[in-house]
Amino acid sequence: MTGPAAGTGRALYGCMGLGGSWDDSAYTAADVGHAEAAVGAALDAGITAFDHADIYRRGKSEAVFGELLSASPGLRARIILQSKCGIRLPDGERPGLYDLRGPTIVRRVEESLARLRTDTLDVLLLHRPDPLARPEEIAGALGSLHRQGLVRRFGVSNMSAAQIARLREQLDVPLVVNQLEMSLGHRAWVEDGVLVNTAASAGNGFPHGTVEYCAANGIGLQAWGALARGRFTGGSPTPTGDLVRALAESKGTTPETIVLWWLQRHPAGIAPVIGTTRPARIAACRDAVLREPGLTHEEWYELWISARGAPLP
Repeated sequence: MTGPAAGTGRALYGCMGLGGSWDDSAYTAADVGHAEAAVGAALDAGITAFDHADIYRRGKSEAVFGELLSASPGLRARIILQSKCGIRLPDGERPGLYDLRGPTIVRRVEESLARLRTDTLDVLLLHRPDPLARPEEIAGALGSLHRQGLVRRFGVSNMSAAQIARLREQLDVPLVVNQLEMSLGHRAWVEDGVLVNTAASAGNGFPHGTVEYCAANGIGLQAWGALARGRFTGGSPTPTGDLVRALAESKGTTPETIVLWWLQRHPAGIAPVIGTTRPARIAACRDAVLREPGLTHEEWYELWISARGAPLP
């Protein structure tokens, strides 16, 4: 089994919901208070790794978090701080694009550090593949950031095995993380392996072998969208939601924990990124941080088959 990604523990808190709106308006004192409550709930749940990206709330997620670090001087030493770069959001008539040019990577990291009010990122992820990126240029930028002490470790996000392998050929620093959308509601990553040689494989867009490649090369997996946007833990009753609740009751835990345990039970050592900003829902994930995944082999398959809505091929 691969260990927790980049030493981030069993789960991370995703900060994409902090910082107010997704426009250029300034964040407010209420936004800071909202962030303080969410981060406090994450810490109380045993989470010590926090996931950012320079684009979240157009930089305001990092800025609000920086205010929390400034107000609590001992906090930075207690946490793992992770951020991402490589996406440029649309701005007026200028379209959005992916940008992994070397100078851009360095500049965006420097800007993130300024917003976060810290000297170092524990982990930097390249947010999306850039078709125009030159691996040797990326390698130069990451090597420079590492030598300057601005970033300790590196990873990628939303990349396939082939893309990671091509990048690793040029790097002098290891890649320790790949962050992908993975959940009980987004199952292409696991179904990729079992749908081989079936008609259903044509509809599966997940890059084949990526999970196996990461596990074989010591690259930890982080799952964004891990709670499946509440699909199985709230709202209208569904057969899978009913099963999740029944398992939670029988094991003395919460539905959120069952959904996260389904990810964590996989031998690749997946660390879910918990993105809700509601303190009560963050607290409901506590057992996924502090307890070993409590699903049997049969229960894991029962959840999978229920969520698929069809038997395995």
